[in-house]
Amino acid sequence: MHRSDRRYCSNSHRVLAARARKRARDEALAAEQQARIPAELTSRPRWVRHKAKVPLRTDGRFASVTDPSSWSDFTAAASSKTGDGIGFVLTAGDGIVVVDLDRAVDAGRVLPWAQAIVDQLPATYMERGRSGTGLHLWFRGAVAHGRRIRRGELAFEVYSDRRYMIVGDRVPGTPLSLAELPDAAGLIASL
Repeated sequence: MHRSDRRYCSNSHRVLAARARKRARDEALAAEQQARIPAELTSRPRWVRHKAKVPLRTDGRFASVTDPSSWSDFTAAASSKTGDGIGFVLTAGDGIVVVDLDRAVDAGRVLPWAQAIVDQLPATYMERGRSGTGLHLWFRGAVAHGRRIRRGELAFEVYSDRRYMIVGDRVPGTPLSLAELPDAAGLIASL
């Protein structure tokens, strides 16, 4: 005899319902996350997971920035629970450049040196890095070789190939698209 206030007819139905609720939550989270990332990125199968800055496949094995078979589409990477979050692999053929400003934010405010760089570049999709103190600016373009530039408090990197970027939270008010940066190498050298 069952209690009249019992919600499920058996333990297995309770488990099935819990799994369905979890699946719905995961799908809603993936859709919400996808809405905060430009379609130019989410439409490409260049996604990995990460743990302690190490790229991982969705199944937890190591991923490689040079092996496309270790990458996933956005939906698979976003719904995987492996590691700490998601990252996007940069490849030369995609024509995507990322300017990574290290230690550019303090107490929620962009530091003057970083704001000067942001102001010199076209308005584009920008996000906070995982640490909360860095900024990633995403563009369409290419640089022949990645570069690290460090001058005093100025510290930034520019990449477009054989790297992956951990995707953070979009900076409110920035476009949800990538701006064109035709002479990326020349512009970066002038900063």
